[in-house]
Parts: sequence; C-alpha cells; structure tokens
Amino acid sequence: MSEQLDVNEILRRAGFDAETSVLTRRQAEVLALRERDTAQAAIADRLGTSRANVSSIEASARENISKARETVAFAEALRAPVRIEVESDSDLYDVPSRVYEACDEAGVKVNHAAPELMKRISDEAGEAVKGRTIRTALLIGVTHDGEVAVRRPGPEEF
Repeated sequence: MSEQLDVNEILRRAGFDAETSVLTRRQAEVLALRERDTAQAAIADRLGTSRANVSSIEASARENISKARETVAFAEALRAPVRIEVESDSDLYDVPSRVYEACDEAGVKVNHAAPELMKRISDEAGEAVKGRTIRTALLIGVTHDGEVAVRRPGPEEF
C-alpha cells in the first residue's frame, strides 16, 4: 500500500511548508504515511532507515504537534476577554453558568449551549476531566467571537 502513495503529493495537498511548519519534512512524511495506515516497518524500508528510527521520528512529530496546539491554546487564552479559572475537584455541571455569567459581564456571547459547552470542555481537557469531576485545574477562555478555548495551566498560573 505505501508504495502506491505519493508522499510529495499528499504533503502538497495538505499545504505542508517546511519553512513555516513545526515539523521537519521527514516528520511530515512519516505522519502522512502513518495516517494512511502504513506500518512503521514499511515506512522504514521506504525511507531506508530502521523501524526504531521511524518510531522516534513519529514520536517527535506528535510531540511537536502537541506543543504547537498548546502554544495556540495559550495565545487564545491571552487574547480572550473572558477567562475563567476552574479549580480541581469542581463539578463540570457548574462550569457553564460560570462561563455564561462572566461572558454576560464582558458583553460576549458564547457559541455553545450548556451541554455542548460541557462536552467541549471535557473533550479539550482530556484526562483533566473524569465524568463530572474536573480533576486538574483548567483555564477556560472565551474570545470576542464566542469561541471557547480550554487549557490546563501550569502551576504558577493559578
């Protein structure tokens, strides 16, 4: 299957630009193939390297992506006119009213009804939310256009 894939074309269609990306070209190639269910061994053969090296490249790429996402979330939180700090052990069901109240005070309209907002917070917080319990403190930001960003701040931020 990997022999049939044109990685250059995949990267071109996805808009990959090594000059502006947080990924190296090799990382982008490996991810493009992995996202198309190509085995690491097949990628290693194709690239003339070891499976262990492909695994390392893939892990580094995913870490870079995670860091880029966290950077974007941080930037969004900085520019959000509404920022709500949610302490650990809070009930997720209490958060929408806090968000709506803060948004009303700031004159910002949230783009989500309460159930959607709770799902968004839970999805973006990942392991920080378990069931209805917020296990790790969160920072919820709402932008001027009503978009919600969720991040787990560092300990020095609270």
